Amino acid sequence: MASSNASTDIQSGRLSPDQYSKNFEDIHAPLTKHEAVVEADRCYFCYDAPCMTACPTSIDIPLFIREIATGNPNGSAKTIFEQNIMGGMCARVCPTETLCEEVCVRETAEGKPVKIGLLQRYATDHYMADIGSQPFERAASTGKKIAIIGAGPAGLSCAHRSAMHGHDVTIFEARQKAGGLNEFGIAAYKSTDDFASNEVDFITSIGGIDIKYGAALGKDVMLDDLVGTFDAVFIGAGLPHVNDLSLAGDDAENCIDAVKYIAELRQTDDLSKLPVGRNVVVIGGGMTAIDIATQIKLLGAENVTICYRRGADAMGASAYEQEVAQTNGVTIRHWLQPKALHMNGNMVSAIELEYTSGANGSLSGTGETVTLNADQVFKAIGQSPDDTPFTKTGIELVKGRIGVDENRKTSHAKIWAGGDCVAGGEDLTVASVEDGKVAAENIHKTLMG
Repeated sequence: MASSNASTDIQSGRLSPDQYSKNFEDIHAPLTKHEAVVEADRCYFCYDAPCMTACPTSIDIPLFIREIATGNPNGSAKTIFEQNIMGGMCARVCPTETLCEEVCVRETAEGKPVKIGLLQRYATDHYMADIGSQPFERAASTGKKIAIIGAGPAGLSCAHRSAMHGHDVTIFEARQKAGGLNEFGIAAYKSTDDFASNEVDFITSIGGIDIKYGAALGKDVMLDDLVGTFDAVFIGAGLPHVNDLSLAGDDAENCIDAVKYIAELRQTDDLSKLPVGRNVVVIGGGMTAIDIATQIKLLGAENVTICYRRGADAMGASAYEQEVAQTNGVTIRHWLQPKALHMNGNMVSAIELEYTSGANGSLSGTGETVTLNADQVFKAIGQSPDDTPFTKTGIELVKGRIGVDENRKTSHAKIWAGGDCVAGGEDLTVASVEDGKVAAENIHKTLMG
């Protein structure tokens, strides 16, 4: 990353220490006991529970809310953890506004859904603070060994459920810290007080889970070796590559991989050391674009603009997340696609964008352009897989991603997969957790025959 030079205004320490702390406080104040009970009383406890159907992990939402209403938050948390062991993080990062809360009967009738996400956080936080220990017991050892690639949400979910069944689990993680995108990839104001790391400790406390760090697939550990050594393998490797703009100057020091910058932000112990431009442009329309734009604004950037090639409705980020960015001073401009990076020496000084048209569903450039000054350009236009470790293993690949069936089983007899690395995978923590859980159940069924 760049420090300031003659052609760009990139500096660290743009804010006072107090301002950094204030800007990166928890985005949602947790509910108090009274607030939680009052909110729980708003639930109709629907028999057909559309909210439960909308939850990728099928949490019994009416039951856990009823348990809060009757003064049993720890029992409520157990109900959540039975289906989603990462219920605490999902309560923080799930787009509940487009999942369970969107189909809430009160949303349909009044436009004010029950605050399911905040209630889930209340219950899980209460349990982790009050009880702290694992709510499930590990079954007697089966003697079966399972290898898991990646200590992200899918891998950790698979590991926990597999360990619960009594299998011995070894997770191979490329980084030096577990958690995947929960630890490295989401906005800091969504996961404060080192929650992601604490949740990993909570999950692995069931026992029977060994994590080997600095073990990258295809480099430090080979898939064929794992297949030969373990009874089953689960791949939750995520998406390692960030897409480029495919423009001259794409590799400039101030044309930055948004995912990498967010990871550095999440791991730093001093936000004031991060380099921040005065004028910043973010290319993309998903959650990563929103997270980097909002955080770079909170770090002291003066003008932050998200440019997306289609309209607001086509953005991967929900309307709520777009509002979060705009509330924090980020400008979102639609129907613009990158055309050229203007350079001053070896640094980007501006970005030229072409207006687009989406007539008849097809996107095309109009020929009209606009140029925005940019001290930093962040690339947030999606991530791509690395299929290199899988090409000679017999695993069926679909456009570089791993093909799986409804049980998250691959075409290989001993390999399952889940999370972002699988074909058709959703870019949601909760979906990855479900993949890991489903795979673990099928692995257990297969191994125990």
